[in-house]
Amino acid sequence: MEDGALLVDIRSSEQRARDGAIPGAVWHPRNVLEWRADPASEACDPRLCGDLDRVLVVVCDEGYASSLAAASLQDLGFTRATDLDGGCEAWRAAGLPTEPA
Repeated sequence: MEDGALLVDIRSSEQRARDGAIPGAVWHPRNVLEWRADPASEACDPRLCGDLDRVLVVVCDEGYASSLAAASLQDLGFTRATDLDGGCEAWRAAGLPTEPA
């Protein structure tokens, strides 16, 4: 994140309420991610769709759904999209900060 990567939290609102949010991450639940990221979409979020070369790190709860989401973002042209191995569970286990959602 210090080098400009954007964390994209795709967890459900229930998971975020239970486990907290990652400070500085953009939140779009998995079921709307492509609409929010696709530059051709009327519903795109400029924080996501403005730079196809930006590193996007997708975060889910355990690291499974985020792998598929990162592949989907790559299909949209985000060649540097990836995911966080182990998801938010790994984030918390590493002692990294969370805040109330």
